[in-house]
Amino acid sequence: MLDKGIVLPAHIAIIMDGNGRWAKQRGLARTEGHKRGAEVFRNICTYASRIGIKHMTFYAFSTENWKRSETEVTALMNLFRNYLFEMEEREAENESGGYCIHFLGAREGLPSDLVKLMDQAEARSANKTHMHVNIAVNYGGRAEIVHAAKLLGEQIKAGTLQPQDITEESISALLYTANQPDPDLIIRPSGEQRLSNFLIWQAAYAEFYYDDVLWPDFTPDDLDRAINAFARRDRRFGGVQQQ
Repeated sequence: MLDKGIVLPAHIAIIMDGNGRWAKQRGLARTEGHKRGAEVFRNICTYASRIGIKHMTFYAFSTENWKRSETEVTALMNLFRNYLFEMEEREAENESGGYCIHFLGAREGLPSDLVKLMDQAEARSANKTHMHVNIAVNYGGRAEIVHAAKLLGEQIKAGTLQPQDITEESISALLYTANQPDPDLIIRPSGEQRLSNFLIWQAAYAEFYYDDVLWPDFTPDDLDRAINAFARRDRRFGGVQQQ
């Protein structure tokens, strides 16, 4: 349960970790853990919208995840495909939920049918305003910054930008999260305590919350505990607290 009177974070990002270990503990294939994790994603997304969170980012598939077995990668792509089909089939529910969907990451390398479905989902939800849902797929924080740097280079080459005019704001405007606030709170379940190349530019002043629960067991109560912990933190952004 959320503490009374707390200020909610505007943007929560979650590293959905622990699916494989959850399955292994139960003698199941890793793919079963990912299926359960996808269900939890939907549940947490719905709950976050209900309590008034305006931006959520979920780390679904990193650029490093291509190193996993072909079977597991195929299963993950199929889960993603099924989710996109469900979004299309449940358009009325998405309409009432007001989810504006964004996909963070490189489209290159993803199956062409997935890219088409991603484009369609973003287009259908572009005017929704209740909650922005970012799904990071084929995403890496360093690759995102490299991508932005290349775009800056193109602007300089075209003569529309001078190197001395590059600012933090001009870089942020070319990231996948352009026009969205940086995450206030980054949650990583499963007991691991690292960022894993996730939103490394945007996380400059984020608060981190680690939880031992594996993602397939993550519940709205766990999210509430993370938000309550966030609300008790003293965020000074490099300044000094005024007496």
